[in-house]
Amino acid sequence: MLIDAYGKVFAKDSGSEKTVPNNTVLGQTADEIAKMVSCYASDGRVFFKKGDLVNAAASFAYGYGWLDAGRCLGYLAGSPSAPPEIDESLPESLAEHLTEKTYRYQRMLTNALDGVTPAPDPETAMYAAASTIHATGHAYLTRGTTHLPDDLINALVLFSYGYGWLDCGVRAGLFSISGDRHLFTI
Repeated sequence: MLIDAYGKVFAKDSGSEKTVPNNTVLGQTADEIAKMVSCYASDGRVFFKKGDLVNAAASFAYGYGWLDAGRCLGYLAGSPSAPPEIDESLPESLAEHLTEKTYRYQRMLTNALDGVTPAPDPETAMYAAASTIHATGHAYLTRGTTHLPDDLINALVLFSYGYGWLDCGVRAGLFSISGDRHLFTI
């Protein structure tokens, strides 16, 4: 899939409806998730229009991670999907930027995963949800790493997507942060 097509699919999909009541804590959390999804869809379009395909792809994937985590948690309608394979060759002029961002996101996701612990009691459904979110972030870290060093754009998409899941879980209150708080949008 081309990055532009990915962004258009994401923009269309990002309008998922809330599944929880307004004027409740759950409704407020759903609003926060929907806002983050919308912001990353918008940011991705801006980056794309400026020719920054690296940040466009990362924004779309990160936002999709938020969207799918919100769906998994039941805040937004729909079922989680998976990021598509990007089969677009980026211009050589973006190679250094792509390399730097990909390896930085790999490090950031690794540190983010290591820097959180599930907050809910282990006997609750919310603990299971936190475990699912953490496992998903870890799975996409692992999948992204298998693309290194030859397929940096797909590694970046996978790292960004997994990071979106984890960041959404933190924002939803599923984790206590023991590491660097600056790794999350709290």
